[in-house]
Amino acid sequence: MALSLAWPAASAELVRVEKSLEAMGSTFGVVAYGSDRPSLEAAVDAALGEAQRLDRMLSNYLPESEWSEINRHAGIRPVVVSAELFQLIADCMRHSQQSGGAFDIAVGPLMKAWGFYRGEGGLPTSAEIRNALARTGYRHVRLDPAAHTVQFDRTGVELDPGGIGKGYAVDRMVEVLKERGVNMALVSAAGSSVYGLGAPPDEPQGWRVVIRSPKDGKQPAAVVFLKNESLSTSGSYEKFFWAGGRRYSHIMDPRTGYPARGTASVSVLAPRTIDSEVWAKPYFINGRAWTAAHKPEEFRVFICEDTKEQTCTWVR
Repeated sequence: MALSLAWPAASAELVRVEKSLEAMGSTFGVVAYGSDRPSLEAAVDAALGEAQRLDRMLSNYLPESEWSEINRHAGIRPVVVSAELFQLIADCMRHSQQSGGAFDIAVGPLMKAWGFYRGEGGLPTSAEIRNALARTGYRHVRLDPAAHTVQFDRTGVELDPGGIGKGYAVDRMVEVLKERGVNMALVSAAGSSVYGLGAPPDEPQGWRVVIRSPKDGKQPAAVVFLKNESLSTSGSYEKFFWAGGRRYSHIMDPRTGYPARGTASVSVLAPRTIDSEVWAKPYFINGRAWTAAHKPEEFRVFICEDTKEQTCTWVR
């Protein structure tokens, strides 16, 4: 877990509800406070139900999901998708363009070549990387806003929801909570993407979250307070394998076909969780100088470099 979350106790006037479930290959958790337990329980259940709904839409492991339907058929014909999914993919295309391809919604072939689709990874051959690169890239994706269709310009292209699914789900879960009158909650996905709604009863600054040190997971690298704000962390220590005495992480540079190097972890604080999750990858891949030149003013970014000293600082 990249982040350490602390759950405050309930006050005398408020009840506290905490629940979790598995979706998108991750654990989604909600802790919420309110004055009425039945309505609070119902709101938390509805938020977790939203994560399950999105799992059925976005999963690339479920063959019946809309996402899997696109990957199976869009290389052959246009695939009609729901308005919600079309807008999400359009947003991902925009992020892919703005990041210069450092984030790429169509990185699926590379993730499969490196074995990160279902396992812990393995070293592909140069020919396998070249073959995957030929089928990788958002430029192969064609969107028709009028018909709500997605099509690829060649077979073998695949969209990968790994860089956006959890962040989008957390944002939707927060909206469900707000619609049901909840104004104090912390929503988390896999301990790597979280959103703090309001502030807990004992901490007016917001929800206290510890960003763990990549070198020593028991030590904090930074402490932040989330109040109507999200935090996402990407780290090379989360999923990796060793080959030839070298460590290869799951954070892929879609432009080179190889895992990114030089950064140990990146944490992004942003108004929306989908943005913090998406942009953690380009900041990780491109490094501190690029991040300082490209991050929006409303973002805060904390980078730990993959050096012997492992310097961890906020990007100014």
